[in-house]
Amino acid sequence: MDQRISVITLAVHDVAAAKAFYQRLGWRTWTGLETAEIAFFQCGGLVVALYSAAALAADTGLDRSRPGGITLAVNVRQRDEVAAELAAAVAAGGTLLKAAEEKPWGGTVGYFADPDGHPWEIAWVPQFPLAADGSLILPGD
Repeated sequence: MDQRISVITLAVHDVAAAKAFYQRLGWRTWTGLETAEIAFFQCGGLVVALYSAAALAADTGLDRSRPGGITLAVNVRQRDEVAAELAAAVAAGGTLLKAAEEKPWGGTVGYFADPDGHPWEIAWVPQFPLAADGSLILPGD
C-alpha cells in the first residue's frame, strides 16, 4: 500500500449544516459528486469529505455516531495565526476546546471542535515550515 492519505471522511449528523460551517471558514466545495449525503472539499493534496453518519455506518458496518480517536490539524505559518484561526472557527459555529498555548518544544497549538464534535488542532510548529502552496513536508533527518 502506498504511504499516503487521499481522503479523510468525517461522519456528520447534518451534511448541509456541516458543509455550511466549513464554508463559513472559507472552504470551497467541489460539487462534482455532491449529494444530500456527502460534500467534498479539496484541501491541498487531499480531500475532506463530509458524509452522513448514518450512510457511513451503513457503508462500513461500524457505528460512527460519535467522532473517534483522531484529531485533524491545520498548520499555520506564524505563531499569531493560531489564535486568529481558532477565533474564526468559533465565529463560524465551532466550539473552542483549548485556547492557543505555547508548548515546551517551541510551537503554539490550540483546539476547536466542529459542530459534529470532530476535534481540530491549529498549530504553528517552527520545525515544520510550510511550502509556498501550504503543504507540510517533514524535514530530512
